[in-house]
Amino acid sequence: MKKAICTGSFDPVTNGHVNIFERAAKLVDELIICVFVNRAKTYMFNMEERVDLLREATVHIENLRVDSYDGLAADYIKENDINVIIRGLRSATDFEYEVNKAQMMRHLVPTADTIFLMTAPEYLFISSSGVRELAYFGGNVHGLVPECVEFALQEKSFKG
Repeated sequence: MKKAICTGSFDPVTNGHVNIFERAAKLVDELIICVFVNRAKTYMFNMEERVDLLREATVHIENLRVDSYDGLAADYIKENDINVIIRGLRSATDFEYEVNKAQMMRHLVPTADTIFLMTAPEYLFISSSGVRELAYFGGNVHGLVPECVEFALQEKSFKG
């Protein structure tokens, strides 16, 4: 069985992420979306909220499951016998960053290969940080995120 993983903090999940997940799921038997903790980030949504939003946003992808982990991605990959890591790219800048991560992962988990998928052109400009900033200032996030995320962002109180 070919198992793949997409890792990230997904704060929040965007339509660009979902596009990558839909396409990646067609390449493998099982796709795991795993929410990790990035100690350098301050989150808008807590871990449970991010996992719940991912599950709702990807319910239509049959061979996908969502998980979370507070530790090294390499450890999770080994523990779950995953052999493919899928990373989405928007630009050459993303590639520069991601290739270094892929090389480190190859060092830590030699049995896992990284595959890069380019985001569909209509999602190239979307980032979680951009969505967070837009939402914080009351901007319109419609079309940038799944509907469940749009509603969750509306529930957050940014004024006060």
